[in-house]
Amino acid sequence: MSDHTHNSPARRVFIDKQSPQAFRALAQVSEVVRTTASEAGLDRTTVELINLRVSQLNGCAYCLDVHTRAALRAGESPQRLGVLSAWRDTGLFTPPERAVLALAEATTDPANASMQTSAYEAARQVLSADQISAAIWVAVTINAFNRVSIMSKHPVPPRGDC
Repeated sequence: MSDHTHNSPARRVFIDKQSPQAFRALAQVSEVVRTTASEAGLDRTTVELINLRVSQLNGCAYCLDVHTRAALRAGESPQRLGVLSAWRDTGLFTPPERAVLALAEATTDPANASMQTSAYEAARQVLSADQISAAIWVAVTINAFNRVSIMSKHPVPPRGDC
């Protein structure tokens, strides 16, 4: 039996709802990663910058919506959020933030070996091994959530704060 009619696109399966045990396990990993990041000295705004940059690269509208709100709640500025996709072209990000953003991009595009080398070299200059590991784990985790939301086609409902 088909999941669509002749004239409408196929309805997506919300895989988080269809396989809740798997999604709960991913959410638990996310909690451990958030704790790991905090213990390594990565504050919540830095974690949200990673979440947002990865979500930008993956084109995940749902996660962009969720993590923009989370970044603002954590104290991130609208200006920095607005220029995040061009972070290399501004002086608005600190060297450690620049390092985690480069690691996030390298994690999201793992086939780009030169990007990985460059990101690691920059990270080693300003981050501890624990911070490098935590930043990569944050990027790995948000990449997984991006894929859940993109493949499920999670909607982004309008809110009154727009």
